[in-house]
This record gives sequence, C-alpha cells and structure tokens, in this order.
Amino acid sequence: MNAPVDDRAISQAANLLKNAQHAVVLTGAGISTPSEIPDFRSAGSGLWTKNDPMRVASLTAFRRRPIDFFDWLQPLARQAYYAKPNPAHLGLAQLEKAGCLKAVITQNIDDLHHKAGSQNVIEIHGSMRTLECLHCHTQYFLEQFAQSFIEKAEPPRCPACSSFLKPGITLYEEMLPAAAWNAAQEHCEECDLILVVGSSLETVPAGHLPVFALENNAHLIINTFSATPLDLEADLVFRQDVVEFIPELVKRAL
Repeated sequence: MNAPVDDRAISQAANLLKNAQHAVVLTGAGISTPSEIPDFRSAGSGLWTKNDPMRVASLTAFRRRPIDFFDWLQPLARQAYYAKPNPAHLGLAQLEKAGCLKAVITQNIDDLHHKAGSQNVIEIHGSMRTLECLHCHTQYFLEQFAQSFIEKAEPPRCPACSSFLKPGITLYEEMLPAAAWNAAQEHCEECDLILVVGSSLETVPAGHLPVFALENNAHLIINTFSATPLDLEADLVFRQDVVEFIPELVKRAL
C-alpha cells in the first residue's frame, strides 16, 4: 500500500540527485514486479515460498537434477524474455542519459535495464541473456534457444558437445561474478549518493553495497515497500510504488 506522497521530500530527493557528482542506483526485485516478474521472498507469492532454492536453483541441482532445474527455470525465463521495462526502468535510463547516474547496479537477472536503454548496467547476480557450456566453455545467447527452451520448454543443450547449458545467472553455491562485484563495490565506495530501488537489502552480499557508500559519507535514498536494515541511516525513505516515484523524481531532477 502506498504511503501519501510527501511533496517536499521528493523535491529534496531531486535536489540531492541534481547536486550529486557521482550518483548510483541499486535495484532489486521490486523494480521488476510491475513488469510481472515475480520476486523471490514476498510472503505467499515469492518464488522461495513455493520452491526450495537448494533443490531447484543451486549448482548441485543443475549438475545432478538438470530436468528439475530447467522445469523450475523455464517459466521464469519465459516471463523475463517477454517482459517489457516499466516506467521505473525507463526513468533510471533517462537519469543515466542525462548524466545524473554513473551506474545502474542491479540484483535482477531479467535484462530489463538493458531493454530500457541503460548503458552502464552492472549485473551482480548475472543475467539470463546468455548460456554457457560448463564442459567445453562455449557461450551462447538465450535468443538462439527462444523456440526450443522458451516456447517448448526443451532444456538447452550445447550444439557442440550436447551438454546441458547453464544460464549466466549466479546460482546457490556459486560466487558472484568477480568483475561485476568489483565494479559495483568501486562505484559504491566512490559515490556521493546511492539510490536504492525495490530492494529489501536482505540478500548478502548485495545488501552491503549501500554500506560502502555510507562509509564514504554518501547520501542514501530508499524507495521500497518493505523495511530495510538501513532505513534509519537513509536521508529519505519512500514507500511509494516505484512506477510512480521514479518518474516523479525524474521529472523534478531533470
């Protein structure tokens, strides 16, 4: 449920953004739920309330139970493949194009920031845009398997060696992609403002990124329905729907 819009607070947020020299945004599942991408932890609707992540979304599951893994992944992959960016994604792309954001750091794997036109997108949990063969290390684009996997739910296999292809997302039991994590950490350590959108900051280590910013005395603005561990540290906290708040922030900042 949306809280009443505080006109003065939104103006204050816009001013902080306009005056920032190095602003970044960290996005979580809440920015994509309006695009009909399910989140993972919401009571009743979250993916982890319906499935044991270690059974369906771990590296062990992929290696030992690939059919179970792909049965779980295919509906999510199909939703992400056809999903369209919403006004919050588009608004952040506008801010980046205008020079107000240096980077879009995301926990999401749905590719919607790229679809929205953001350029410097740091995907700390990887993306479903690509697939890799762990046997011969050949990489492919998901687009090549749109008909077989997305439409017909046939598990993708490597055309070269017939091994199952692993999506380019970070599974349980895997480390985060080092290059993406290092880039995200560097931005957060250098920034003077970080905007958190649609993240409860409960996922580790992603939830620690705003702490790096706070240690550098950066301003923190949070826009998410749920409480976060850093609410009391934030300059401003907004409980508005992201598709309402972000466009209004963009309008006032630009």
